[in-house]
Amino acid sequence: SEQGYNVNEDALDRKMRNMKKSYRTIKDNNKKSSTGRGRVHWEYFDIFEDIFRNDATINHGPTLSSMVNSIPFTSTDKNSMPSTSTDEQTKPSETNDKMGEDKPEECPLARDEISKKALKKQQKEMQKAAKKAERKGQSSQQESTNEAEDVSVGKYGQMNMIQSKEKFEDRKFTAIKNLNKNLQNQMVWLRGRLHTSRAKGKQCFIVLRQQSYTVQGLAAVNEKISKQMIKFISNITKESIIDVKAVVKSVSSKIESCSQKDVEVHIEEVFVISAAKPQLPLQIEDAARPIGEADETALNIRVNQDTRLDNRVLDLRTPANQAIFKVEAGVCKLFRDILTKKGFIEIHTPKIISAASEGGANVFTVSYFKNNAYLAQSPQLYKQMAIAADFDKVFTVGAVFRAEDSNTHRHLTEFVGLDLEMAFKYHYHEVIDTIGQMFTELFKGLRDNYADDIAAVSQQYPVEPFKFLEPALKLEYPQAIEMLAEAGVILGEEDDLSTPDEKLLGKLVKIKKASNSYDMFMRGEEIISGAQRIHDPDFLTERAKHHGIDIEKIKSYIDAFRYGCPPHAGGGIGMERVVMLYLGLDNIRKVSMFPRDPKRLTP
Repeated sequence: SEQGYNVNEDALDRKMRNMKKSYRTIKDNNKKSSTGRGRVHWEYFDIFEDIFRNDATINHGPTLSSMVNSIPFTSTDKNSMPSTSTDEQTKPSETNDKMGEDKPEECPLARDEISKKALKKQQKEMQKAAKKAERKGQSSQQESTNEAEDVSVGKYGQMNMIQSKEKFEDRKFTAIKNLNKNLQNQMVWLRGRLHTSRAKGKQCFIVLRQQSYTVQGLAAVNEKISKQMIKFISNITKESIIDVKAVVKSVSSKIESCSQKDVEVHIEEVFVISAAKPQLPLQIEDAARPIGEADETALNIRVNQDTRLDNRVLDLRTPANQAIFKVEAGVCKLFRDILTKKGFIEIHTPKIISAASEGGANVFTVSYFKNNAYLAQSPQLYKQMAIAADFDKVFTVGAVFRAEDSNTHRHLTEFVGLDLEMAFKYHYHEVIDTIGQMFTELFKGLRDNYADDIAAVSQQYPVEPFKFLEPALKLEYPQAIEMLAEAGVILGEEDDLSTPDEKLLGKLVKIKKASNSYDMFMRGEEIISGAQRIHDPDFLTERAKHHGIDIEKIKSYIDAFRYGCPPHAGGGIGMERVVMLYLGLDNIRKVSMFPRDPKRLTP
C-alpha cells in the first residue's frame, strides 16, 4: 500500500496464512535466533499473532504494510522481497490478476531455514562470545580493583624514553662505590644495571651494578610496597638500566657477593630507564667467572674468546674488563705525566704517509685520491723531524698499523703506540736511562694508584704480581750470552735471541753486535724497540737506497737533517703489551677494547 498498490484482500490473506505457517513451523521446532539469514526477532512473531486474530487489521493495508516493512529482515531477505520504483508501477488490473492467482508463495524464511546442527553451532559460538565478554568484564573489574588496592601506584614502572624534556632536579644520585655505613638510614637515588634478581614470596632481592661496583637491594611488601610492585621488579630483565630510590641500611653480616659488603639498600621506588632483551648472547656472571675455578658439577659455563669478542659490549661489562681498561688509562696518563715532568712535549703526527716509515714491517696501502698512500707503521719520521726542529724531547700517543699476518697471542694489526724521541749529548745510553726511569715510575704509579683495579683483574685472572727492579736491570749482549751459556744454552756472538731465550733471561736488553739499538722486556717479552737514529743526511740516504726506498718519497725527511740536527734516539712502546704483561694476561686481545688482527675486523 505504501507503493500505491490496490491490495487484493484474498490474495493478501493467503500470503499471510503462508507466512504464519512458516513462522509457527519455526517456533514449533524451537529454532529461535535473533540473527542469521531468513529469521526475524521473536517479538515480531507476537505482532503477527495479533494481526491474524484481527481481520480488521488485515483489511487496513497501510497499517499492515508499515508493520511488515518494520520487520528486520537480513539483506538477503530484503532482496527477496518485491522492490518496485514508482516509475515501474504495475497497472491495478494487472496487480489484481497476479495477486489473484491461486498459487501459494514460498516465504523467504521457510526457504532459508537452517538445520538444527547449524543452529546449535551458532548457539555455542554465541555462548562462547558471551563468556568471553563476561571474563573480559571481570578482568577489567579485577584490574580496576587491583589498581585501587595498589598502594605503590606511581612508584614503579617503565619510564618514557629520556629526551631531555624534564630535569628531575630533586633526584640527587649517589655512586654505588660511595655507599657505606656513614649513609645509614639516608635516602638515596641510584642508577645502575640489574645484575641479578631473585623473588621469594612477598620480597625480592636484586643486585644493582654500576661499572665494577655492586650493592644488594631488597624490596618487601609492606604498607608502602605492593605485591604488584614486587612482581614488576622480579620481571625486570637482566642488564636493564634502572633508577632506584632506596634507604641505606647496614647489615649484620658481610655480603660477600657484592663490592659494597657492609650495606644494602631497601627499595621504595624503581623505574626502568632502558630495558635489555630477555635473551642475552652471554651472561655477565659466566663471562666474569674466575679462570681455573673449581667446577665439581661441571655445570659452570665457560665463555670462549671468540664469543666474548663477538659480543664485546657485554663482555666489557665484567668487573675484570672494567678494571683492565682503567689500568690501561692509567698507563697512558702516567706515561704523559712522567715525560711531561721530564721536559717532554706531546706532539701529534700524521697517520697517512707517502712512504713506509719502517723497512722491517709490512704496510697497509690505501687509495689517496689519484695516488697510493700508507698507514703509518710508526711516528718515527715525524718524531725525528721534530727533534731537527729543536723540540729536543717529544712524545706521542696514537694508533700504529702493522700489516703483519701474525696470529699470535701478542700481535695486533692496529695498536696504540707510546712513542718518544729525545736528543742526547754524547751517548744513546742517556736515552736508555731516561726510558728506564720512566718505566720504573710508571710501574710504581700503577702499584700505588690502581691497586683495587689490579686486584679485580687478578680475581678473575690469578697471576703472580709483577716485580721490577729500581733502577731497571740493563744487560749488554755479551753478558746475556754468558748467562745463557751458564744455563746450558749456547749462542754465537752474532746469534740473535729466540723468544724462549728472552724469557729465560727475563728482563733483557738485546743489543746486536755493532748496532746502537735496544729492546726492553717485561716477563720475558718485548715491549719496546729503539735505537740511536742516523742524523747525517748522506749516511741516511745511503742506508735508504740500500733498503730499496724511493728517495723522492722521503726527500722532506732527509732534507730535515741537511740544516743541522742533534744526535738523538727514541723508541716505540706497545701500550697493549705493557698492560697485558703487567697484569700477567695470556692474550693481547684482552687488553684491546675492539681488537684488530688478521682474522678480525669487527665489531
